[in-house]
Amino acid sequence: MKRIAFPAIAAVAAFFASVCNAQTVLTVSSWVPPSHSLSMAQKEWCDLLEKNTSGKMKCNILPRSVSAPPGTLDAVKNGLADISFTVHGYTPGRFVYTQMAEFPFLGESSEPISVAFNRVASKYPQFGAEHQGVKVISYFTHGPGIVFNTKRPITKVEDLSGLKFRVGGGMVNEISKSLGMNVTLKPATDSYELLSGGVMDGTLFPAESTESFKIDKIIKHATFFPGGLYNTSFVFMMNQAKYDKLTAEEKKAVDTISGEVAARIYGRGWDKVDRRGIALMQANNVQIVKADAKFVSDVKTRISSLEQNWVKDAEAKGLKDAAKVLTEFRSEIAKASK
Repeated sequence: MKRIAFPAIAAVAAFFASVCNAQTVLTVSSWVPPSHSLSMAQKEWCDLLEKNTSGKMKCNILPRSVSAPPGTLDAVKNGLADISFTVHGYTPGRFVYTQMAEFPFLGESSEPISVAFNRVASKYPQFGAEHQGVKVISYFTHGPGIVFNTKRPITKVEDLSGLKFRVGGGMVNEISKSLGMNVTLKPATDSYELLSGGVMDGTLFPAESTESFKIDKIIKHATFFPGGLYNTSFVFMMNQAKYDKLTAEEKKAVDTISGEVAARIYGRGWDKVDRRGIALMQANNVQIVKADAKFVSDVKTRISSLEQNWVKDAEAKGLKDAAKVLTEFRSEIAKASK
């Protein structure tokens, strides 16, 4: 009987060990720092995926983004990264349906709005059709939008004119134009440079962003609105081809922590840092104004046509009875807020 050399036995053993321990590694990109709520939520999702699969699936979080924020969806679509997130409004005109989640006065925290957004958007295939080439893991939003500036208190609609504001695009751009604001569309990551250099006088952000983008010592004034002046819709996504190549078991592992599970991870994380952001404003003596009933009423009057315009645009693109969908969304926010 011919003996098998020890090195050959070792090689065979190593091969079978590698098969048994094979991992599916997903490359993950983030265009905000690792300490940002978005990055931390994405990592939390990745850690949950690895835990649930006993290490058979894991994420390789890249040290830097594969794209500037506006190009992220196409970067994932083209396979430069397997997973990332983006703001729908960073690519004006591309998304119509998701603007549903960007209207004013939706709610006081990210988690219930995100859960409601994901429930409704997942129910209607038209939302998914706007994301051709990527697998939607979850839809979510940030917390209530606030008006920040470096110049003066803003206590009425008229105070919004004469200042230059950075906005992220999407419905917030339409809201700000309806209010007579002078706005420029720029990614959130540009905020520090724009404000510190005096190029912009203010920005529209959730409370969290004062810390995340290091503008907490630059901002002097903040105006809060009940339910937020606006919101921002996000998508957490995977390259479609990568998802399609996963085994049935791997797809199940991804799907189990997609949808509402992922929406809660992002929303819960955002609410936590929003609370911290408000405390930071107070510590830095930022002058906080809470919009009174007259201010809110004037805002509602000026933006009254925006929902009607959205309904018209959404129906023209293929979403039947868009007004009913919007009502359903608000109903889901109320349920998720209990």
